[in-house]
Amino acid sequence: MSSELERIARLLARLAHDAPGVVVGIGDDAAVLDPPPSGAGGEKLVWTIDEQVEGTHFERELMTFADVGWRSVMAAASDLAAMAARPLGILASVVLPADLDEDAFDALVAGQRAASDALGAPIVGGNLARGPCVSVATTVLGAAASPVLRAGARPGDVVLATGPLGLAAAGLAGLQRGVAVPDAALEAWRRPVARIDAGRAMIGKATAAIDVSDGLARDAGHLAAASGVRVVLDADRLRAAAAPALVVAARALDAEPLDLMVAGGEDYALVCTSPGAIEGFVRIGEIEPGSGVFVRDGTREWPAHGGFDHFA
Repeated sequence: MSSELERIARLLARLAHDAPGVVVGIGDDAAVLDPPPSGAGGEKLVWTIDEQVEGTHFERELMTFADVGWRSVMAAASDLAAMAARPLGILASVVLPADLDEDAFDALVAGQRAASDALGAPIVGGNLARGPCVSVATTVLGAAASPVLRAGARPGDVVLATGPLGLAAAGLAGLQRGVAVPDAALEAWRRPVARIDAGRAMIGKATAAIDVSDGLARDAGHLAAASGVRVVLDADRLRAAAAPALVVAARALDAEPLDLMVAGGEDYALVCTSPGAIEGFVRIGEIEPGSGVFVRDGTREWPAHGGFDHFA
Protein backbone atom coordinates (compact mmCIF):
# COMPACT_ATOMS: atom_id res chain seq x y z
CA MET A 1 0.00 0.00 0.00
CA SER A 2 3.00 2.32 0.43
CA SER A 3 3.34 2.78 -3.35
CA GLU A 4 -0.30 3.85 -3.58
CA LEU A 5 0.24 6.36 -0.78
CA GLU A 6 3.25 7.78 -2.58
CA ARG A 7 1.26 8.17 -5.79
CA ILE A 8 -1.58 9.88 -3.93
CA ALA A 9 0.87 12.31 -2.40
CA ARG A 10 2.38 13.00 -5.81
CA LEU A 11 -0.99 13.50 -7.53
CA LEU A 12 -2.79 15.42 -4.81
CA ALA A 13 -0.26 17.16 -2.59
CA ARG A 14 -0.38 20.95 -2.47
CA LEU A 15 1.60 23.37 -0.39
CA ALA A 16 -0.48 24.94 2.38
CA HIS A 17 -0.18 28.40 0.87
CA ASP A 18 -1.66 27.10 -2.39
CA ALA A 19 -4.93 26.19 -0.67
CA PRO A 20 -6.44 28.94 1.49
CA GLY A 21 -7.26 27.76 4.99
CA VAL A 22 -5.15 24.58 4.82
CA VAL A 23 -2.38 24.55 7.42
CA VAL A 24 -1.41 20.86 7.07
CA GLY A 25 -2.55 18.73 4.14
CA ILE A 26 -1.68 15.22 2.95
CA GLY A 27 1.37 13.66 4.59
CA ASP A 28 0.64 13.76 8.32
CA ASP A 29 -1.67 11.86 10.68
CA ALA A 30 -4.45 14.37 10.14
CA ALA A 31 -5.19 17.54 8.19
CA VAL A 32 -5.24 20.94 9.87
CA LEU A 33 -7.52 23.68 8.59
CA ASP A 34 -8.21 27.21 9.76
CA PRO A 35 -11.95 27.27 10.55
CA PRO A 36 -14.14 30.08 9.23
CA PRO A 37 -15.11 32.76 11.76
CA SER A 38 -18.03 31.83 14.01
CA GLY A 39 -20.50 33.84 16.01
CA ALA A 40 -22.71 36.71 14.92
CA GLY A 41 -22.46 37.17 11.17
CA GLY A 42 -19.88 34.39 10.83
CA GLU A 43 -20.12 31.09 9.00
CA LYS A 44 -21.04 27.69 10.41
CA LEU A 45 -19.26 24.48 9.47
CA VAL A 46 -21.23 22.17 7.17
CA TRP A 47 -20.07 18.53 6.87
CA THR A 48 -21.30 15.77 4.60
CA ILE A 49 -20.23 12.30 3.49
CA ASP A 50 -21.13 10.17 0.47
CA GLU A 51 -20.04 6.73 -0.65
CA GLN A 52 -19.72 5.27 -4.13
CA VAL A 53 -19.64 1.46 -4.02
CA GLU A 54 -18.85 -0.77 -6.98
CA GLY A 55 -21.86 -2.88 -7.90
CA THR A 56 -24.25 -0.46 -6.21
CA HIS A 57 -23.40 2.98 -7.57
CA PHE A 58 -21.28 2.08 -10.59
CA GLU A 59 -19.99 -0.75 -12.77
CA ARG A 60 -16.48 -0.80 -14.23
CA GLU A 61 -17.88 -1.61 -17.67
CA LEU A 62 -19.95 1.57 -17.82
CA MET A 63 -17.44 4.26 -16.85
CA THR A 64 -13.73 4.93 -16.45
CA PHE A 65 -11.99 5.06 -13.10
CA ALA A 66 -11.37 8.75 -13.72
CA ASP A 67 -15.17 9.08 -13.88
CA VAL A 68 -15.47 7.17 -10.59
CA GLY A 69 -13.04 9.55 -8.90
CA TRP A 70 -14.76 12.65 -10.28
CA ARG A 71 -18.23 11.36 -9.43
CA SER A 72 -17.28 10.43 -5.86
CA VAL A 73 -16.21 14.00 -5.10
CA MET A 74 -19.05 15.78 -6.90
CA ALA A 75 -21.75 13.57 -5.38
CA ALA A 76 -20.58 14.48 -1.89
CA ALA A 77 -20.13 18.17 -2.68
CA SER A 78 -23.67 18.34 -4.06
CA ASP A 79 -24.99 18.08 -0.49
CA LEU A 80 -23.14 21.29 0.34
CA ALA A 81 -24.63 22.98 -2.72
CA ALA A 82 -28.11 22.10 -1.45
CA MET A 83 -27.35 23.89 1.82
CA ALA A 84 -25.89 27.00 0.15
CA ALA A 85 -22.43 26.16 1.54
CA ARG A 86 -19.02 26.67 0.01
CA PRO A 87 -16.55 23.75 0.14
CA LEU A 88 -13.36 24.13 2.20
CA GLY A 89 -11.65 20.74 2.05
CA ILE A 90 -12.15 17.09 1.16
CA LEU A 91 -11.26 13.76 2.80
CA ALA A 92 -11.39 10.52 0.78
CA SER A 93 -11.33 6.95 2.05
CA VAL A 94 -10.67 4.46 -0.73
CA VAL A 95 -11.07 0.67 -0.57
CA LEU A 96 -9.18 -1.18 -3.31
CA PRO A 97 -9.47 -4.82 -4.44
CA ALA A 98 -6.27 -6.70 -5.22
CA ASP A 99 -7.12 -6.89 -8.93
CA LEU A 100 -7.10 -3.10 -9.45
CA ASP A 101 -3.98 -2.19 -11.42
CA GLU A 102 -1.84 0.94 -11.02
CA ASP A 103 -3.22 2.67 -14.10
CA ALA A 104 -6.80 2.31 -12.83
CA PHE A 105 -5.82 3.58 -9.41
CA ASP A 106 -3.98 6.57 -10.86
CA ALA A 107 -7.01 7.37 -13.03
CA LEU A 108 -9.31 7.27 -9.99
CA VAL A 109 -7.07 9.68 -8.06
CA ALA A 110 -6.73 11.94 -11.12
CA GLY A 111 -10.54 12.10 -11.34
CA GLN A 112 -10.71 13.08 -7.69
CA ARG A 113 -8.08 15.75 -8.23
CA ALA A 114 -9.89 17.17 -11.28
CA ALA A 115 -13.16 17.43 -9.35
CA SER A 116 -11.43 19.01 -6.37
CA ASP A 117 -9.80 21.57 -8.67
CA ALA A 118 -13.17 22.34 -10.27
CA LEU A 119 -14.65 22.93 -6.81
CA GLY A 120 -11.71 24.98 -5.57
CA ALA A 121 -11.47 22.73 -2.49
CA PRO A 122 -8.32 20.65 -1.88
CA ILE A 123 -8.23 16.99 -0.93
CA VAL A 124 -6.44 17.27 2.42
CA GLY A 125 -6.25 13.62 3.49
CA GLY A 126 -7.94 10.26 3.67
CA ASN A 127 -7.36 6.55 4.06
CA LEU A 128 -6.55 3.46 1.98
CA ALA A 129 -7.60 -0.13 2.64
CA ARG A 130 -7.98 -3.47 0.85
CA GLY A 131 -11.43 -4.90 0.24
CA PRO A 132 -13.52 -7.03 -2.11
CA CYS A 133 -14.54 -4.15 -4.41
CA VAL A 134 -13.81 -0.51 -5.13
CA SER A 135 -15.46 1.82 -2.64
CA VAL A 136 -14.84 5.54 -2.24
CA ALA A 137 -16.18 7.41 0.79
CA THR A 138 -15.83 11.16 0.44
CA THR A 139 -16.25 13.70 3.22
CA VAL A 140 -16.54 17.37 2.28
CA LEU A 141 -16.20 20.14 4.85
CA GLY A 142 -17.89 23.42 3.98
CA ALA A 143 -19.10 26.65 5.46
CA ALA A 144 -22.29 28.70 5.26
CA ALA A 145 -23.55 31.69 7.21
CA SER A 146 -27.17 30.50 6.99
CA PRO A 147 -27.42 26.90 5.74
CA VAL A 148 -30.61 26.18 3.81
CA LEU A 149 -32.38 23.15 5.29
CA ARG A 150 -34.98 20.69 4.00
CA ALA A 151 -37.39 22.08 6.57
CA GLY A 152 -38.80 25.55 5.92
CA ALA A 153 -41.02 25.29 2.84
CA ARG A 154 -44.38 27.02 3.32
CA PRO A 155 -47.72 26.83 1.49
CA GLY A 156 -47.66 29.47 -1.22
CA ASP A 157 -43.97 28.94 -2.01
CA VAL A 158 -43.00 27.94 -5.54
CA VAL A 159 -40.84 24.90 -6.27
CA LEU A 160 -37.71 25.74 -8.29
CA ALA A 161 -35.02 23.58 -9.89
CA THR A 162 -31.69 23.96 -11.59
CA GLY A 163 -29.85 21.22 -13.42
CA PRO A 164 -30.80 18.64 -16.07
CA LEU A 165 -33.47 16.55 -14.34
CA GLY A 166 -33.73 13.03 -15.76
CA LEU A 167 -30.69 13.26 -18.01
CA ALA A 168 -28.40 11.08 -15.86
CA ALA A 169 -31.07 8.39 -15.62
CA ALA A 170 -31.38 8.45 -19.41
CA GLY A 171 -27.62 8.10 -19.78
CA LEU A 172 -27.47 5.14 -17.41
CA ALA A 173 -30.42 3.45 -19.08
CA GLY A 174 -28.76 3.87 -22.46
CA LEU A 175 -25.56 2.25 -21.21
CA GLN A 176 -27.35 -0.61 -19.48
CA ARG A 177 -29.58 -1.38 -22.45
CA GLY A 178 -27.04 -0.76 -25.19
CA VAL A 179 -29.15 2.03 -26.67
CA ALA A 180 -27.44 5.01 -28.30
CA VAL A 181 -28.29 8.22 -26.44
CA PRO A 182 -26.76 11.71 -26.72
CA ASP A 183 -23.31 12.20 -25.22
CA ALA A 184 -24.80 14.84 -22.91
CA ALA A 185 -26.85 12.10 -21.23
CA LEU A 186 -23.80 9.89 -20.74
CA GLU A 187 -21.82 12.83 -19.39
CA ALA A 188 -24.64 13.73 -16.98
CA TRP A 189 -24.33 10.31 -15.35
CA ARG A 190 -20.58 9.85 -15.55
CA ARG A 191 -19.55 13.41 -14.72
CA PRO A 192 -22.22 15.15 -12.61
CA VAL A 193 -21.48 18.64 -11.29
CA ALA A 194 -22.12 19.90 -7.79
CA ARG A 195 -23.97 23.18 -8.31
CA ILE A 196 -22.15 25.24 -5.70
CA ASP A 197 -22.74 28.61 -7.39
CA ALA A 198 -26.44 27.91 -7.84
CA GLY A 199 -26.63 26.92 -4.21
CA ARG A 200 -25.05 30.19 -3.17
CA ALA A 201 -27.69 32.01 -5.23
CA MET A 202 -30.30 30.60 -2.84
CA ILE A 203 -28.92 32.57 0.11
CA GLY A 204 -31.58 34.82 1.58
CA LYS A 205 -34.19 33.59 -0.91
CA ALA A 206 -34.80 29.84 -0.55
CA THR A 207 -36.95 28.58 2.31
CA ALA A 208 -35.91 24.92 1.86
CA ALA A 209 -33.71 22.90 -0.51
CA ILE A 210 -32.40 19.46 -1.39
CA ASP A 211 -30.22 17.96 -4.10
CA VAL A 212 -31.61 15.34 -6.45
CA SER A 213 -29.55 12.19 -5.96
CA ASP A 214 -32.23 9.52 -5.51
CA GLY A 215 -34.78 10.99 -7.92
CA LEU A 216 -37.01 14.06 -7.93
CA ALA A 217 -40.06 12.24 -6.51
CA ARG A 218 -38.12 10.65 -3.64
CA ASP A 219 -35.99 13.69 -2.77
CA ALA A 220 -38.91 16.11 -3.01
CA GLY A 221 -40.64 13.71 -0.64
CA HIS A 222 -37.84 14.19 1.91
CA LEU A 223 -38.29 17.96 1.64
CA ALA A 224 -42.08 17.66 1.95
CA ALA A 225 -41.80 15.47 5.04
CA ALA A 226 -39.22 17.72 6.73
CA SER A 227 -41.30 20.84 6.03
CA GLY A 228 -44.72 19.30 6.73
CA VAL A 229 -46.12 20.36 3.35
CA ARG A 230 -47.41 18.98 0.06
CA VAL A 231 -45.23 19.30 -3.05
CA VAL A 232 -47.10 19.56 -6.34
CA LEU A 233 -45.00 19.18 -9.49
CA ASP A 234 -46.39 20.87 -12.59
CA ALA A 235 -46.19 18.46 -15.55
CA ASP A 236 -46.28 21.23 -18.17
CA ARG A 237 -43.49 23.19 -16.46
CA LEU A 238 -41.38 20.06 -16.14
CA ARG A 239 -41.82 19.22 -19.82
CA ALA A 240 -40.85 22.80 -20.75
CA ALA A 241 -37.72 22.49 -18.59
CA ALA A 242 -36.58 19.20 -20.16
CA ALA A 243 -33.11 19.37 -21.71
CA PRO A 244 -33.13 18.84 -25.49
CA ALA A 245 -30.79 15.86 -25.03
CA LEU A 246 -33.31 14.30 -22.63
CA VAL A 247 -36.06 14.50 -25.24
CA VAL A 248 -33.81 12.75 -27.79
CA ALA A 249 -32.69 10.13 -25.26
CA ALA A 250 -36.23 9.43 -24.12
CA ARG A 251 -37.29 8.83 -27.72
CA ALA A 252 -34.43 6.37 -28.18
CA LEU A 253 -35.34 4.60 -24.93
CA ASP A 254 -39.07 4.56 -25.76
CA ALA A 255 -39.69 6.49 -22.55
CA GLU A 256 -41.45 9.68 -21.54
CA PRO A 257 -39.18 12.61 -20.60
CA LEU A 258 -41.56 13.46 -17.75
CA ASP A 259 -41.17 9.97 -16.26
CA LEU A 260 -37.38 10.20 -16.40
CA MET A 261 -37.46 13.64 -14.77
CA VAL A 262 -39.72 12.53 -11.92
CA ALA A 263 -38.33 9.06 -11.23
CA GLY A 264 -34.72 9.28 -12.43
CA GLY A 265 -31.86 9.96 -10.02
CA GLU A 266 -28.20 10.95 -9.79
CA ASP A 267 -28.64 14.25 -11.59
CA TYR A 268 -27.37 16.17 -8.56
CA ALA A 269 -29.66 18.97 -9.62
CA LEU A 270 -30.94 21.32 -6.92
CA VAL A 271 -34.58 21.73 -5.94
CA CYS A 272 -35.62 24.52 -3.62
CA THR A 273 -38.69 26.40 -2.47
CA SER A 274 -39.05 30.15 -2.33
CA PRO A 275 -41.70 32.88 -2.19
CA GLY A 276 -40.44 34.06 -5.59
CA ALA A 277 -38.00 33.51 -8.43
CA ILE A 278 -34.27 32.80 -7.96
CA GLU A 279 -31.79 33.54 -10.73
CA GLY A 280 -30.68 30.40 -12.56
CA PHE A 281 -33.65 28.33 -11.36
CA VAL A 282 -36.87 27.46 -13.21
CA ARG A 283 -40.26 26.97 -11.62
CA ILE A 284 -41.51 23.36 -11.64
CA GLY A 285 -44.30 23.38 -9.07
CA GLU A 286 -45.74 24.79 -5.90
CA ILE A 287 -46.14 24.09 -2.20
CA GLU A 288 -49.59 23.46 -0.74
CA PRO A 289 -50.91 22.44 2.69
CA GLY A 290 -50.86 18.68 3.22
CA SER A 291 -48.25 16.00 2.70
CA GLY A 292 -46.58 13.94 -0.01
CA VAL A 293 -45.48 14.64 -3.58
CA PHE A 294 -47.88 14.79 -6.52
CA VAL A 295 -47.73 15.47 -10.25
CA ARG A 296 -50.44 17.72 -11.68
CA ASP A 297 -51.20 17.68 -15.39
CA GLY A 298 -54.11 19.98 -16.14
CA THR A 299 -57.05 18.64 -14.17
CA ARG A 300 -55.39 15.27 -13.46
CA GLU A 301 -53.21 14.63 -10.42
CA TRP A 302 -51.39 11.53 -9.17
CA PRO A 303 -48.81 10.62 -6.50
CA ALA A 304 -45.22 10.91 -7.71
CA HIS A 305 -43.36 7.61 -7.51
CA GLY A 306 -39.93 6.28 -8.35
CA GLY A 307 -36.35 6.98 -7.43
CA PHE A 308 -33.57 4.95 -5.85
CA ASP A 309 -34.14 3.17 -2.53
CA HIS A 310 -30.78 2.15 -1.04
CA PHE A 311 -32.34 -0.57 1.10
CA ALA A 312 -35.11 -1.86 -1.15
